[in-house]
Amino acid sequence: MSRAEVARTAGPVSPLRTFGLLRNELTTTFRRWRTLALLAVLAGVPVLVGVAVRIETSDGSSPGGGGGAGPAFISQITNNGLFLVFTALAATLPFFLPMAVGVVAGDAIAGEANAGTLRYLLVAPAGRTRLLLTKYATVVLFCLVATLVVAVSALAAGALLFPLGDLTTISGTRISFAEGLGRALLIALAVAASLIGVAALGLFVSTLTNSGIAAMATTVGLLITVQILDQIPQLHAIQPYFFSHYWLSFADLMREPVYWDELAKNLGLQALYAAVFGTAAWARFTAKDITA
Repeated sequence: MSRAEVARTAGPVSPLRTFGLLRNELTTTFRRWRTLALLAVLAGVPVLVGVAVRIETSDGSSPGGGGGAGPAFISQITNNGLFLVFTALAATLPFFLPMAVGVVAGDAIAGEANAGTLRYLLVAPAGRTRLLLTKYATVVLFCLVATLVVAVSALAAGALLFPLGDLTTISGTRISFAEGLGRALLIALAVAASLIGVAALGLFVSTLTNSGIAAMATTVGLLITVQILDQIPQLHAIQPYFFSHYWLSFADLMREPVYWDELAKNLGLQALYAAVFGTAAWARFTAKDITA
Protein backbone atom coordinates (compact mmCIF):
# COMPACT_ATOMS: atom_id res chain seq x y z
CA MET A 1 0.00 0.00 0.00
CA SER A 2 1.43 3.37 -1.03
CA ARG A 3 1.26 6.53 1.05
CA ALA A 4 -1.32 7.93 -1.37
CA GLU A 5 -3.59 4.94 -0.75
CA VAL A 6 -3.19 5.36 3.00
CA ALA A 7 -4.05 9.04 2.75
CA ARG A 8 -7.29 8.19 0.89
CA THR A 9 -8.35 5.51 3.35
CA ALA A 10 -7.22 7.02 6.66
CA GLY A 11 -9.70 9.49 8.06
CA PRO A 12 -10.38 10.88 11.50
CA VAL A 13 -10.19 8.11 14.10
CA SER A 14 -12.06 8.47 17.37
CA PRO A 15 -10.45 7.70 20.74
CA LEU A 16 -12.96 4.87 21.12
CA ARG A 17 -11.74 3.29 17.90
CA THR A 18 -8.14 3.75 19.06
CA PHE A 19 -8.97 1.95 22.29
CA GLY A 20 -10.66 -0.79 20.28
CA LEU A 21 -7.54 -1.16 18.14
CA LEU A 22 -5.36 -1.45 21.25
CA ARG A 23 -7.75 -3.93 22.85
CA ASN A 24 -7.78 -6.09 19.73
CA GLU A 25 -3.99 -5.95 19.49
CA LEU A 26 -3.59 -6.96 23.13
CA THR A 27 -6.08 -9.80 22.73
CA THR A 28 -4.34 -11.07 19.61
CA THR A 29 -0.88 -10.87 21.18
CA PHE A 30 -1.74 -12.56 24.46
CA ARG A 31 -3.76 -15.31 22.80
CA ARG A 32 -0.88 -16.46 20.62
CA TRP A 33 0.59 -19.78 21.66
CA ARG A 34 4.06 -18.28 21.25
CA THR A 35 3.29 -15.54 23.77
CA LEU A 36 1.74 -17.98 26.23
CA ALA A 37 4.77 -20.28 25.87
CA LEU A 38 7.14 -17.38 26.57
CA LEU A 39 5.18 -16.42 29.69
CA ALA A 40 5.12 -20.05 30.84
CA VAL A 41 8.91 -20.29 30.52
CA LEU A 42 9.32 -17.03 32.45
CA ALA A 43 7.01 -18.31 35.18
CA GLY A 44 8.98 -21.53 35.38
CA VAL A 45 12.38 -19.91 35.96
CA PRO A 46 11.66 -18.75 39.56
CA VAL A 47 10.22 -22.17 40.40
CA LEU A 48 13.35 -23.90 39.14
CA VAL A 49 15.59 -21.49 41.06
CA GLY A 50 13.56 -21.96 44.23
CA VAL A 51 13.55 -25.75 43.98
CA ALA A 52 17.29 -25.79 43.24
CA VAL A 53 18.02 -23.67 46.31
CA ARG A 54 15.70 -25.80 48.42
CA ILE A 55 17.46 -29.00 47.36
CA GLU A 56 20.92 -27.47 47.80
CA THR A 57 20.15 -26.28 51.33
CA SER A 58 18.23 -29.38 52.45
CA ASP A 59 21.31 -30.54 54.40
CA GLY A 60 21.69 -27.20 56.15
CA SER A 61 24.36 -25.78 53.83
CA SER A 62 24.17 -22.27 52.42
CA PRO A 63 23.31 -21.53 48.77
CA GLY A 64 25.97 -20.06 46.50
CA GLY A 65 26.64 -16.33 46.38
CA GLY A 66 27.26 -13.74 49.02
CA GLY A 67 25.29 -10.79 50.23
CA GLY A 68 24.95 -7.95 47.79
CA ALA A 69 23.29 -7.05 44.54
CA GLY A 70 21.96 -8.96 41.56
CA PRO A 71 22.11 -12.77 41.66
CA ALA A 72 23.82 -12.61 45.07
CA PHE A 73 20.30 -12.17 46.52
CA ILE A 74 20.23 -15.95 46.27
CA SER A 75 22.15 -16.19 49.55
CA GLN A 76 19.16 -14.69 51.39
CA ILE A 77 16.40 -16.89 49.93
CA THR A 78 16.52 -19.52 52.68
CA ASN A 79 16.00 -16.80 55.30
CA ASN A 80 13.13 -15.12 53.48
CA GLY A 81 11.26 -16.36 50.42
CA LEU A 82 10.67 -12.78 49.28
CA PHE A 83 14.29 -12.69 48.15
CA LEU A 84 13.35 -15.23 45.48
CA VAL A 85 11.52 -12.38 43.72
CA PHE A 86 14.69 -10.30 43.56
CA THR A 87 16.81 -13.28 42.55
CA ALA A 88 14.40 -14.36 39.81
CA LEU A 89 14.26 -10.87 38.30
CA ALA A 90 18.06 -10.64 38.41
CA ALA A 91 18.34 -14.07 36.76
CA THR A 92 15.82 -13.40 33.98
CA LEU A 93 16.68 -9.78 33.16
CA PRO A 94 19.99 -10.38 31.34
CA PHE A 95 18.48 -12.79 28.81
CA PHE A 96 15.06 -14.40 29.31
CA LEU A 97 12.98 -11.24 29.75
CA PRO A 98 14.61 -9.19 26.96
CA MET A 99 14.55 -12.22 24.64
CA ALA A 100 10.80 -12.58 25.17
CA VAL A 101 10.31 -8.85 24.54
CA GLY A 102 12.52 -9.05 21.46
CA VAL A 103 10.40 -11.87 20.04
CA VAL A 104 7.13 -9.98 20.56
CA ALA A 105 8.53 -6.64 19.32
CA GLY A 106 10.29 -8.17 16.33
CA ASP A 107 7.08 -9.81 15.19
CA ALA A 108 4.90 -6.72 15.70
CA ILE A 109 5.06 -5.31 12.15
CA ALA A 110 7.00 -7.95 10.22
CA GLY A 111 4.67 -10.70 11.43
CA GLU A 112 1.61 -8.84 10.12
CA ALA A 113 3.35 -8.26 6.77
CA ASN A 114 4.34 -11.92 6.54
CA ALA A 115 0.78 -13.03 7.33
CA GLY A 116 -0.68 -10.62 4.77
CA THR A 117 -2.77 -8.72 7.35
CA LEU A 118 -0.81 -5.46 7.56
CA ARG A 119 -2.51 -3.91 4.52
CA TYR A 120 -5.95 -4.62 5.95
CA LEU A 121 -5.02 -3.13 9.34
CA LEU A 122 -4.10 0.12 7.59
CA VAL A 123 -7.32 0.16 5.55
CA ALA A 124 -9.37 -0.24 8.77
CA PRO A 125 -8.58 2.80 8.98
CA ALA A 126 -5.90 2.93 11.61
CA GLY A 127 -3.26 5.16 10.09
CA ARG A 128 0.39 4.27 10.16
CA THR A 129 1.35 6.39 13.14
CA ARG A 130 -1.62 5.21 15.19
CA LEU A 131 -0.95 1.58 14.31
CA LEU A 132 2.74 1.88 15.17
CA LEU A 133 1.96 3.52 18.52
CA THR A 134 -0.57 0.79 19.25
CA LYS A 135 1.98 -1.89 18.45
CA TYR A 136 4.57 -0.24 20.71
CA ALA A 137 2.05 0.20 23.53
CA THR A 138 1.25 -3.51 23.26
CA VAL A 139 4.93 -4.46 23.50
CA VAL A 140 5.43 -2.15 26.49
CA LEU A 141 2.44 -3.73 28.23
CA PHE A 142 3.94 -7.13 27.47
CA CYS A 143 7.14 -5.94 29.22
CA LEU A 144 5.08 -5.19 32.31
CA VAL A 145 3.07 -8.42 32.18
CA ALA A 146 6.16 -10.57 31.62
CA THR A 147 7.96 -8.95 34.54
CA LEU A 148 4.96 -9.36 36.83
CA VAL A 149 4.64 -13.01 35.80
CA VAL A 150 8.22 -13.60 36.97
CA ALA A 151 7.65 -11.66 40.20
CA VAL A 152 4.33 -13.32 41.10
CA SER A 153 5.64 -16.80 40.27
CA ALA A 154 8.72 -16.12 42.42
CA LEU A 155 6.61 -14.84 45.29
CA ALA A 156 4.35 -17.91 45.19
CA ALA A 157 7.31 -20.29 45.00
CA GLY A 158 9.13 -18.41 47.75
CA ALA A 159 6.10 -18.58 50.03
CA LEU A 160 5.72 -22.33 49.48
CA LEU A 161 9.37 -23.27 49.84
CA PHE A 162 10.78 -20.80 52.38
CA PRO A 163 9.69 -18.72 55.38
CA LEU A 164 8.41 -15.18 54.95
CA GLY A 165 8.77 -12.21 57.27
CA ASP A 166 10.78 -9.08 57.93
CA LEU A 167 13.85 -8.80 55.74
CA THR A 168 17.29 -7.23 55.83
CA THR A 169 18.23 -4.72 53.14
CA ILE A 170 21.60 -4.60 51.40
CA SER A 171 22.50 -1.78 53.80
CA GLY A 172 21.88 -4.07 56.78
CA THR A 173 18.72 -2.40 58.08
CA ARG A 174 15.52 -4.31 58.83
CA ILE A 175 12.26 -3.54 57.08
CA SER A 176 8.81 -5.08 57.48
CA PHE A 177 7.42 -7.72 55.15
CA ALA A 178 4.81 -5.22 53.90
CA GLU A 179 7.53 -2.72 53.02
CA GLY A 180 9.48 -5.53 51.39
CA LEU A 181 6.48 -6.29 49.20
CA GLY A 182 6.34 -2.62 48.25
CA ARG A 183 10.03 -2.70 47.34
CA ALA A 184 9.43 -5.84 45.29
CA LEU A 185 6.70 -4.07 43.32
CA LEU A 186 8.97 -1.06 42.70
CA ILE A 187 11.72 -3.40 41.54
CA ALA A 188 9.33 -5.16 39.15
CA LEU A 189 8.30 -1.80 37.69
CA ALA A 190 11.95 -0.77 37.36
CA VAL A 191 12.75 -4.02 35.54
CA ALA A 192 9.78 -3.55 33.19
CA ALA A 193 10.93 0.02 32.45
CA SER A 194 14.41 -1.34 31.70
CA LEU A 195 12.95 -3.22 28.74
CA ILE A 196 11.37 -0.32 26.84
CA GLY A 197 14.63 0.33 24.98
CA VAL A 198 14.70 -3.25 23.70
CA ALA A 199 11.02 -2.91 22.77
CA ALA A 200 11.72 0.15 20.62
CA LEU A 201 14.76 -1.49 19.02
CA GLY A 202 12.75 -4.60 18.18
CA LEU A 203 9.92 -2.52 16.71
CA PHE A 204 12.38 -0.65 14.49
CA VAL A 205 13.90 -3.92 13.25
CA SER A 206 10.38 -5.19 12.59
CA THR A 207 9.77 -2.32 10.16
CA LEU A 208 12.83 -3.26 8.10
CA THR A 209 11.63 -6.66 6.88
CA ASN A 210 8.53 -8.62 6.00
CA SER A 211 9.82 -11.73 7.75
CA GLY A 212 8.76 -12.07 11.36
CA ILE A 213 11.34 -14.77 12.02
CA ALA A 214 14.14 -12.61 10.59
CA ALA A 215 13.06 -9.63 12.70
CA MET A 216 12.88 -11.72 15.89
CA ALA A 217 16.25 -13.36 15.22
CA THR A 218 17.90 -10.02 14.46
CA THR A 219 16.54 -8.41 17.61
CA VAL A 220 17.66 -11.29 19.82
CA GLY A 221 21.03 -11.33 18.05
CA LEU A 222 21.54 -7.62 18.72
CA LEU A 223 20.57 -8.18 22.33
CA ILE A 224 23.17 -10.91 22.78
CA THR A 225 25.82 -8.85 20.98
CA VAL A 226 25.27 -5.82 23.22
CA GLN A 227 25.40 -8.01 26.32
CA ILE A 228 28.76 -9.44 25.20
CA LEU A 229 30.18 -6.01 24.39
CA ASP A 230 29.06 -4.76 27.79
CA GLN A 231 31.39 -7.32 29.41
CA ILE A 232 34.57 -6.37 27.51
CA PRO A 233 36.78 -4.17 29.74
CA GLN A 234 38.39 -2.41 26.78
CA LEU A 235 35.01 -0.91 25.85
CA HIS A 236 34.39 0.70 29.24
CA ALA A 237 34.24 4.18 27.69
CA ILE A 238 31.13 3.39 25.63
CA GLN A 239 29.50 0.76 27.85
CA PRO A 240 27.40 3.33 29.81
CA TYR A 241 25.55 3.95 26.54
CA PHE A 242 24.52 0.31 26.05
CA PHE A 243 20.86 -0.22 26.91
CA SER A 244 21.76 -3.13 29.19
CA HIS A 245 24.49 -1.39 31.20
CA TYR A 246 22.33 -0.24 34.14
CA TRP A 247 19.82 -3.08 34.13
CA LEU A 248 20.85 -4.45 37.53
CA SER A 249 20.61 -1.02 39.13
CA PHE A 250 17.22 -2.14 40.49
CA ALA A 251 19.19 -3.68 43.38
CA ASP A 252 19.66 -0.15 44.72
CA LEU A 253 15.97 -0.18 45.65
CA MET A 254 16.95 -2.66 48.35
CA ARG A 255 19.27 -0.17 50.03
CA GLU A 256 18.38 2.09 52.94
CA PRO A 257 18.27 4.85 51.91
CA VAL A 258 17.58 4.03 48.26
CA TYR A 259 20.35 4.96 45.81
CA TRP A 260 18.69 6.72 42.89
CA ASP A 261 21.68 7.71 40.74
CA GLU A 262 22.04 4.60 38.57
CA LEU A 263 18.29 4.02 38.56
CA ALA A 264 17.82 7.49 37.09
CA LYS A 265 20.58 6.85 34.54
CA ASN A 266 18.89 3.61 33.52
CA LEU A 267 15.48 5.22 33.06
CA GLY A 268 17.01 8.11 31.13
CA LEU A 269 18.92 5.74 28.86
CA GLN A 270 15.81 3.65 28.17
CA ALA A 271 13.86 6.80 27.34
CA LEU A 272 16.63 7.84 24.94
CA TYR A 273 16.58 4.46 23.18
CA ALA A 274 12.79 4.57 23.00
CA ALA A 275 12.89 8.05 21.46
CA VAL A 276 15.66 7.28 18.95
CA PHE A 277 14.48 3.89 17.74
CA GLY A 278 10.81 4.83 18.05
CA THR A 279 11.44 7.79 15.75
CA ALA A 280 13.46 5.60 13.38
CA ALA A 281 10.63 3.04 13.30
CA TRP A 282 8.10 5.79 12.55
CA ALA A 283 10.26 7.26 9.78
CA ARG A 284 10.73 3.87 8.19
CA PHE A 285 7.13 2.72 8.56
CA THR A 286 5.52 5.90 7.25
CA ALA A 287 7.77 5.86 4.15
CA LYS A 288 7.36 2.16 3.42
CA ASP A 289 5.12 0.84 0.65
CA ILE A 290 2.90 -1.87 2.07
CA THR A 291 2.13 -4.64 -0.38
CA ALA A 292 1.15 -7.40 2.04
